[in-house]
Amino acid sequence: MKHPLESLVTLAGILLMAFISVLILPAPSLGLQLAQSLMQRFHLLDLNQLYTLLYCLWFLLLGCIEFFVLRFIWRRWLTV
Repeated sequence: MKHPLESLVTLAGILLMAFISVLILPAPSLGLQLAQSLMQRFHLLDLNQLYTLLYCLWFLLLGCIEFFVLRFIWRRWLTV
């Protein structure tokens, strides 16, 4: 019998792996010209806000990629 919180624990584990991947894989660095244009476009006050948003988006992107890759591997080769 499956535990009712198994899917939640699985998702939390995948997000934890994504967080570790974000720490290992550095977020993309922007050039000064691109960073300044993005700051003006999104009405940000300084570069810290821009890189905080960039880090959060990087974390979400890696988490989604890892979730779908691991789900594909699980469904394709590991389930009976």
